[in-house]
Amino acid sequence: MKPIALPVQVPRKWPRVIWRVFLGLILFVIVVACGATVYNYWAVRHYRALYPSPGKLYSVDGYQMHLYCTGAGAPTIVLEAGLGNDFRIWDLVQPQLSTLTRVCSYDRAGVGWSDPRPGPRDSNSIADQLHQLLLVAQIKEPVVLMGHSIAGMHLRAYASRYPGEVAGMVLVDPSTPEQLERMPPEMFEMQRQEDRQLAWFRPLVTLGIARLLQQCGETPPPGMEAHADWYRADNNCSPAYLPAIQGELAGIAPSAHEVLHTGPFGNLPILIFSQDPDIKQPGLPEDLRARVSAVWFGLHEDLKLLSTRTRRIVAKGSSHYIQIDRADLLNREVPLFIRQIRGEQQPVGYGSTQVE
Repeated sequence: MKPIALPVQVPRKWPRVIWRVFLGLILFVIVVACGATVYNYWAVRHYRALYPSPGKLYSVDGYQMHLYCTGAGAPTIVLEAGLGNDFRIWDLVQPQLSTLTRVCSYDRAGVGWSDPRPGPRDSNSIADQLHQLLLVAQIKEPVVLMGHSIAGMHLRAYASRYPGEVAGMVLVDPSTPEQLERMPPEMFEMQRQEDRQLAWFRPLVTLGIARLLQQCGETPPPGMEAHADWYRADNNCSPAYLPAIQGELAGIAPSAHEVLHTGPFGNLPILIFSQDPDIKQPGLPEDLRARVSAVWFGLHEDLKLLSTRTRRIVAKGSSHYIQIDRADLLNREVPLFIRQIRGEQQPVGYGSTQVE
C-alpha cells in the first residue's frame, strides 16, 4: 500500500516580518523625533547663551520679562510690538528716538526673551503685566506709550486702567475693537486658515522637525543687519513662541470687548500713523484689498475722537509695518510729539489728517 503524503507545514514568517518592520519604523520615528526635540531644545539654549538678551530681565510674578532701555530723558517712550513680534521690530526707530529721550522696548510673555506664562492674553492682562514690569524696573511715570497693530488695543487698555501714568500715546497703524464687526468676512476666513496652519506647525516645532527642515531662524529685515545675532538667538522655533501667539490670537475678541468703551481720554496727546491705503497687499485680491483699506481708513479717522489733542498721519508708500517701511517718518514726527508734550514746541494740527 502506497503511503499517504501529508501536507507540508510552511512557517508563517511574513506576518512576523511585516510586524517587525512596522515596529522598527515606529521606533525609528520615535528616536528621530526625540533626537530632534533634544536638538531643538539645545539649539535654542545654545543661541540664547551665545547671543544673550540686549536688555535686562526682571521678575514679574515669578516670570522673567525682558526690557531693553536706551537713551536718557523724560518722558520715557515705552514701545509695544504687534502680534507675533518682539522688541526687535523697533530696531530702526529706537536708536533714533533714544537721542532725544529714554526709550524702552520689551517682550510680552512667551515672545522674544520673556518667559511664557499661563493665563489669558487679552489687553487687560497684557496692560497689567506691562504696568508691573515698569514698576519693577523703576521706570518713572508718566510715560508715552507707542504701539503697533494689536498693541493699539493694549495701549488703550493701559491708558484706561492707569490714566495718571500716561503722558501721551503714539498708535502705529493700530488695530481697533470695531474692526471685528466692520471688516469684510473674507478676512476672518483667512484668519481661520492661518490659525489652522499654526495648529499644524506647532507640533513640528515642538518635535524639532521644523528645525531639521531648516524652517528655523530669521533673516533681519533690510537695515537691521547689525542686529543679526539677535535674530539667531530668538527664532520661531522656540517651543514657547507659537503657544504665545495662539494665546494672543485667542485674546483678540476679549480684548476688543474690553477696549470698545475705553476713552475718550480728555486732552491726552495722541499721534496716529496709518499705512498707505493704496499700497498693494500680497495675497489679497484687488477688490478685497480696496474694501479692507476703506474700512481701515475709516476706523483710523474715528480714532481721532479719542482725544481733543489727536493728529493723524498717513505714511505714503508704507505697508502695515510703518516702523520698517517709513522709519524716517516716525523718527521725524515722534520727536516733535515729545517736544510738544514737554512744552518745548507749540502743538499744531489737532484733528487733522496729513499724508506724508
